Amino acid sequence: MSKPRKFLLVYLFVLAPIAAAVLITALLLFGVRPALVFAPGHAVIAATKSLGLHAPKAVGVITTGIAWWAVIATAGWAWDGRRR
Repeated sequence: MSKPRKFLLVYLFVLAPIAAAVLITALLLFGVRPALVFAPGHAVIAATKSLGLHAPKAVGVITTGIAWWAVIATAGWAWDGRRR
């Protein structure tokens, strides 16, 4: 595996999740409405309710973290692709 690929994997699986948690915390700290920060999680919970299932709030929180991770990972992937 080439060295740039290793850096990309470290970025995707170590730095991006940490950055997502820090981003969510910073958004809430600086006054962004929680309904806006956790919108992906609310959407998943609403979708499961429409199917007649009850999803705990943890599902919404995890979905929000994954959504922010995806945004940060996509930016990292684009940055890596631009450098090549």
